[in-house]
Amino acid sequence: MKHSVLLDTSFFVRLLNDQDNLHNNAKGYFRYFLENEIVLKVSTISIAEYCVKGKIDELPLRNVQIIPFNLDQAQRTGEFAQVIFTENKVSKAKLEPRAIIPNDSKLFAQADLDITITYFVTSDGRSKNTLATLKKQINPKFEIIDIASPYNEIFGILDLH
Repeated sequence: MKHSVLLDTSFFVRLLNDQDNLHNNAKGYFRYFLENEIVLKVSTISIAEYCVKGKIDELPLRNVQIIPFNLDQAQRTGEFAQVIFTENKVSKAKLEPRAIIPNDSKLFAQADLDITITYFVTSDGRSKNTLATLKKQINPKFEIIDIASPYNEIFGILDLH
């Protein structure tokens, strides 16, 4: 079974902006994943987020598998959001008449239910805190890679470049 990673919107924002301070890190991860035949996945949710300020044709979709948001993931998202709201002591009043579910909960549900995804790759530091909150009650099956750390440090690779 091949391993895969779910790439967050923030990853693409950094990858596609050569002026961003994390651009080189994002590029290093992208190259590393491709060279090591790690399947790159992106959610339709992240594509929607990217398209708020960018255009879909800017995304390197030729190299990335697109995963739609489905019913099983919606159900798991509800479970994740319930834990996050409870742990963060969100009042019932803020959840009425309906709860607004953060996109991270949806993306985490997708990563959790896809047995090939080992990492959620992001530059959003809040993701680690959200995952830590979830781990208090649920054991998601993936870890977070924050691209603030270069790929060679995360994977223990000597970079001679």
